[in-house]
Amino acid sequence: MNSATRPQIVLNYVVLILCTVVALYPLVGIAAASLYPPGTQPSGFAWPTSFNWHNYVTAWTDGRFSIYFRSSAIVAIAVVIGSTFLSILGGFAFGTMRFRGSKALFYLFILGLIIPTEAIIVSLYYDLRSVHLLDTYWALILVETSGEVAFGVFWMRAAFMSAPRSLLEAARMDGASSWKVLWRVMVPFARPAIFTLMVLTFADSWNEFFLALVLTTKEQYLTAPAGLQVFTSKYLTDVPLTSAGAVIVALPVLLVFVIFQRDFVRGMLSGALKG
Repeated sequence: MNSATRPQIVLNYVVLILCTVVALYPLVGIAAASLYPPGTQPSGFAWPTSFNWHNYVTAWTDGRFSIYFRSSAIVAIAVVIGSTFLSILGGFAFGTMRFRGSKALFYLFILGLIIPTEAIIVSLYYDLRSVHLLDTYWALILVETSGEVAFGVFWMRAAFMSAPRSLLEAARMDGASSWKVLWRVMVPFARPAIFTLMVLTFADSWNEFFLALVLTTKEQYLTAPAGLQVFTSKYLTDVPLTSAGAVIVALPVLLVFVIFQRDFVRGMLSGALKG
């Protein structure tokens, strides 16, 4: 390490530490507030003198989060599987094949990243009502999957375009069909990017609030974030209990990122954004 690069490395670490503090500060604050005695009003950022872990038991039972977690798990798993599969197919087509209208069709997919859900929610609501899908898991799964595929195709296209052309040429010279090239050559190569896409999709689907609030009215179909809104409306003035509910809802996503952080970072750095 030479003297010219040392200040830059130090600056990088300082920026990363500051960003980490900014990101973690509200999370730690909510976690601290959730351990205060029920009914109290925590002031400032301070840990309580005694930890009231029973707040989590009360929030879980009174908030009926077991129902909401089941709904979120069903929707999130289905969205991850469906959108990842479709994104792999679309990314492979746009990243390795050339056909008439491919560029225009790809930009049409990109529109899914630009148009906010709020702008089309009214038409979505009436379309789903006309096919009797309101208050079903399918309403959330289909709409969320369509939204995730827009980003997924963009992500996987870049991942497949970063693959060495020699891989494709060698496979095709051996007589492999496009289907075999995809699943036996390109998917193993892009596995880190696929894994990262699955983690991001899970986090996005689990945290979905707006669609669950609009497209479902029955409690059995409410997802965890929507269920948290119902819970906080009952205990609006009880900061420790509402904070405990917020921690419970956020915990699955945090655990996924903590458990799979190495694979997630490897996927982010594997060249998925090239091309």
